[in-house]
Amino acid sequence: SSHHPSVRDCRPMTVSPWDIALCVTGTLISCENAIVIAVLFYTPTLRAPMYILIGSLALADTLAGLGLILNFIFTYMLNTEFVTLISVGLLISAFSASVLNILAITVDRYLSLYNALTYHTERAVTFTYVIVALIWLVCVVLGSLPLLGWNCLRDEASCSVCRPVTKNNAVALAVTFLLVFALMMQLYFLICKIALRHAQQIAVQHHFVSISTTKGVSTLSAILCTFAVCWIPFAMYSIVADSSYPIIYTYATVLPATCNSVINPIIYAFRNPDIQKSLWLACCGCIPTNFSLRPRTSSDV
Repeated sequence: SSHHPSVRDCRPMTVSPWDIALCVTGTLISCENAIVIAVLFYTPTLRAPMYILIGSLALADTLAGLGLILNFIFTYMLNTEFVTLISVGLLISAFSASVLNILAITVDRYLSLYNALTYHTERAVTFTYVIVALIWLVCVVLGSLPLLGWNCLRDEASCSVCRPVTKNNAVALAVTFLLVFALMMQLYFLICKIALRHAQQIAVQHHFVSISTTKGVSTLSAILCTFAVCWIPFAMYSIVADSSYPIIYTYATVLPATCNSVINPIIYAFRNPDIQKSLWLACCGCIPTNFSLRPRTSSDV
């Protein structure tokens, strides 16, 4: 069926299974990321630039999850133009912040390898807070555009695959996303180069190749592939399609994009040994014995 969510108020009892799936995903995203925020908030030792960025990413994803839940409630119970613009604005802000925070984490990883000696200073922390503030400022502005009149409610023909965002705005967001992705690929390529160079230097000194470096490089490729698989279908679809296309294609490309926010806390937070330690302490008041034996290395990416 090619009807739009806004038309559903005629038949309030038919709930699309796609909308239910998005709402369930939103609930999962909110719960997962709220745990990350709580752990970071209650662990005063986790205040390095990396943790500030992981916290900011978790906040963006939590808001994205709440946005999906609100979108469901508004679509089926409170379908007015104003709330539609509010929920779409929240989703644009949150998902933009999620993508930009992932870019910031990538830049942080590159800088911490590139300037390994000078990077972990007070200045780096201040710099990180400034970057996070800028990211959120940009995203709030992007999210408020539909509310300020950049929407297609008056001209249905100019709608994108995500009503009420105009086709031009959707294309601008999608192209920006593809540029961000290209920059991330470039940074990950440089990170791999530096990590492999470090590994070669160690290998020359100790006559062996560090397994952790190979593991680090494969982790990076997995992170990049996950990000690409989740977001690129929706970005490409937003560029080629418009509101006349069947809505099922929009749902089929939006759902994987939202799943990226389910995967983010697993990739960036729960894999981190220090966050794992805090989680163990919070849940059972103890730390497993094998934890203290694992030294951190520069390639723990």
